[in-house]
Amino acid sequence: MSLLDKELIDFKLEAYHNNEFKTVTKKDVEGKWAVFFFYPADFTFVCPTELEDLAEKYDTIKEMGVEVFSVSTDTHFVHAAWHNESSAVGKVKFPMIGDPTAVLGKFFDVYNSESGLTGRGTYLINPEGKVVLYEVNADGVGRNSDELVRKIQAAQFVAKNGVVCPAKWKPGSDTLNPGLDLIGKI
Repeated sequence: MSLLDKELIDFKLEAYHNNEFKTVTKKDVEGKWAVFFFYPADFTFVCPTELEDLAEKYDTIKEMGVEVFSVSTDTHFVHAAWHNESSAVGKVKFPMIGDPTAVLGKFFDVYNSESGLTGRGTYLINPEGKVVLYEVNADGVGRNSDELVRKIQAAQFVAKNGVVCPAKWKPGSDTLNPGLDLIGKI
């Protein structure tokens, strides 16, 4: 079953953010665009490269009106230790949610009950609280935040303008206005 248009559940989890612990709930997401960026585990190999890459795009994403939440089944305590030990993860300025009981991991269908870990899933939630795009990668395949930024731009453009964005669309590129006049002409 697809997660598209699925409404975010109520949740209450602890996060490490800006050198302190804070509680994150659905209320922190309501009425806003949000990215939930799942990764398998702290103190691993591909994960710090992804978090560093995302941290380098965080200001750009924030300027787009989007909050980022990284999530793993590690606790907020482990997130704090990793943030303070890793030069790559130390660049993270977005909340790092601990999901040790996999409340969010199960909701987003990215939790592996055999390993007790979440996979590499990226989910964009719109201001109505619904999933508008997502992707899940194999554990050994790192993500690219440049492509995430492009997808967010496209999702926001579609939501605002009611048109559709073709492959490789970037801001300023042509869009498509679905209708009978386009059928068979692309």
